[in-house]
Amino acid sequence: MLGLNKNDLTLLLVVAVLTLFAPFILNPFPADSAMAQFNAGYPDLMQRFIIFGIFAIGFNILFGLTGYLSFGHAAFLGVGSYAAVWMFKLLSYNVVPAIGLAIIMAGLFSVLIGYVSLRRSGIYFSILTLAFAQMSFALAYSVLSNPKFNLTNGETGLQVYKNDPQIFHGEGMQDFPHFFGIYMNSTHTMNVGAWSFDFNAGYYLCAIIMIAVFYLSIRIFRSPFGMMLRAIKSNQTRMSYTGLNPRPHTLAAFVISGMYAGLAGGLMAAMDPLAGAERMQWTASGEVVLMTILGGTGTLIGPVLGAGFIKYFENIFSKINDNILHQWFAFLPDGIEDFVVFIIHPFIGKGWHLTLGIMFMLVVIFLPGGLVEGGQRIGKWIKSRGKSDDKTATTEPAE
Repeated sequence: MLGLNKNDLTLLLVVAVLTLFAPFILNPFPADSAMAQFNAGYPDLMQRFIIFGIFAIGFNILFGLTGYLSFGHAAFLGVGSYAAVWMFKLLSYNVVPAIGLAIIMAGLFSVLIGYVSLRRSGIYFSILTLAFAQMSFALAYSVLSNPKFNLTNGETGLQVYKNDPQIFHGEGMQDFPHFFGIYMNSTHTMNVGAWSFDFNAGYYLCAIIMIAVFYLSIRIFRSPFGMMLRAIKSNQTRMSYTGLNPRPHTLAAFVISGMYAGLAGGLMAAMDPLAGAERMQWTASGEVVLMTILGGTGTLIGPVLGAGFIKYFENIFSKINDNILHQWFAFLPDGIEDFVVFIIHPFIGKGWHLTLGIMFMLVVIFLPGGLVEGGQRIGKWIKSRGKSDDKTATTEPAE
């Protein structure tokens, strides 16, 4: 079905179900309970899960299959955002042409950067991509914000103004991105007892796109092209000796990966019509590297898990403060309560990076295959326990 084998189809269906039912899955606690702090089912965060999942899926096509580690993919994310906002400024707030231009511009930009960077491999390739990304950031932040040809609006960021052409923006329409009249900020809230669930139009647009690009990534992984990329990662020198030129394949993987990043950038602008140079910084490129490694490099669902994991920590743990901790441990005697809060304080709020760093170290040391390897180990343990129980039951003497 859909050109997939049974395992891949099952994986696609699992991703689709988790994505479409995320408003329920990510809101397990009642809205008025103390544990509601850990709910993540609000539109802005769910959109981030999906968008950065797309970003990580595309990065994994390059890094996971070919082994080429790029530190410059944030440049394509930023190019996609700027292209989308320019489409809003020139035509209308319809997200379809904006996302289309974001993908095209990111693809063209990745051809240019990839053609130069892929002349080298290993650490030299990584440094070249990092250099190009920082050059792009500098251009967007200062050079291209020159009043004579203001393309990026510098540190303020590119946004839509009332005096922009917007040729197809009809009267009476809201000044916000939409999908043929369905506005991205449209949200329906459903209250079920003490629980509250938000269903956002922008999230579901991103979700459907992510399911589609996830399916595309599966087809790439299982295709002859994907096998060629794995051969490049395994032993590029030996592949060259067979008479096959690896450069066209690596360039194609780089461009596809860049177009995924451009799509993510376009979706970011579609959810919030603003593009800034900060999306091109090296920290954004480093973040997608962490997402991919944390989830499982070279796996299909790993980058999605890694993106969700990091964005959850960034948005949930960073909001926990001392007041919330005191509420949680109020049942303890005052002295012990203050001591517990003092111990936990460095790991929450602004210190969420410390918690994430420790967990990343533990994953890299004990689970080199990322979260996917952890899930596989748990699955094997459950199966082994089930088999041992069956053997015990069959060997017990009958009364």
